[in-house]
Amino acid sequence: MTTTHVPASMAPLWQMDPMALDARLRDFLSEDIGHVDLTATLMIDEDSIGRFEMRAREPMTLAGLSVAARVFLLYDPTVDIEMSATDGQTVAEGTTLMRLQGPARSLLTVERTALNLIQHLSGIATLTAQYAERIAGTGAQLVDTRKTTPGLRALEKHAVACGGGRNHRLGLDSGVMLKDNHIAVCGSITAAVARARSRVPVLTRIEVECDRLDQVEEALAAGADIIMLDNMSTATMKSAVELVAGRVPLEASGGVRLETIRDIAETGVDFISVGRLTQSAPAVDIGLDDAPDDLARTPPSSPMSPPGS
Repeated sequence: MTTTHVPASMAPLWQMDPMALDARLRDFLSEDIGHVDLTATLMIDEDSIGRFEMRAREPMTLAGLSVAARVFLLYDPTVDIEMSATDGQTVAEGTTLMRLQGPARSLLTVERTALNLIQHLSGIATLTAQYAERIAGTGAQLVDTRKTTPGLRALEKHAVACGGGRNHRLGLDSGVMLKDNHIAVCGSITAAVARARSRVPVLTRIEVECDRLDQVEEALAAGADIIMLDNMSTATMKSAVELVAGRVPLEASGGVRLETIRDIAETGVDFISVGRLTQSAPAVDIGLDDAPDDLARTPPSSPMSPPGS
C-alpha cells in the first residue's frame, strides 16, 4: 500500500519550466558520459535490447521519478517507460517504480545519472515526510530554505513538496528578507523596513529576522509582513507569539531537528524552516535490476511525454 503526500496533479516539477529542466539534465548527462560511454560501446551490441526495473530497496517517499524517466528519454527517445509509482508516494522495500525497455546501450549509459537524481531527491522527500509527520495537527507548516546544492535547487525544492513540506523563497528575487547584516548596514530594523518598503514591488512581502523580543516588537511596529524568530528558545517563541497575537505570520528558524520540531510547532508559530531537509538528507537506495521474463513478453508502448508537456 502507498501513501500519497501530494496530489497527483502536484507531482510534476512545477518549479522549473520543461525547457529549462531539459537543459539542466543534458548538462548532467554530458558531465557523466564525456566523449563516449566506453564500456557500453565496447561490450554491448548496438541492436541489443535491455529490459530493466527500477526498484526501491528500502522504504521511502518518492521524488524525481518523472525526472529520472526524462533523463532516459532525452538520451534515447525510443526507450519505452512504464511508470508504476508517482512522486509523493511512500513505498515499501521492493516496490517497482518503473519498467524500462529499449536499446541496452542507452539504458546502461544513462543508468547512473538517473539513479543519482532519484536517490538524492527521494532522500530529501523521505526526510521531509519524517519532519512533517512530527508536526501533524499543530497548525505549523514545514518550509525549506536556500541551503540547497548549486544547480539542483528547483529539483530539491520539488522533493520537499513531495515529502509534504512547503517551499520558502526559490531565490533571492522571490522576496525581501532582512537579516542581521542587512539591518546592521541600515542602522536599525525600522530604517531597514522603511527603505525596503519604499522600493519593493507592490506584491512582494518583507520578512525581518529577529533574535530578541524587542526586535520582534520593533519589526511589528515598522510594518514587517513576516517575522522570523531566529534561534530562539521555545519559551521566547511563546512570548513572541503572544506579543504578535496573529497580526503577522511568524517563522521559526535555526537548528531545528526531528527531536525538537514538535516543541517548536506547539509554541504557535506559523512556519518552521529547516535547512537540514535539503542540506543533510541522506540518499535512499534505489536500483536498476534485470526485469522478470514476463516483461520481455510485453510489447512496448509509446514513449512517455516529458514532465510538464
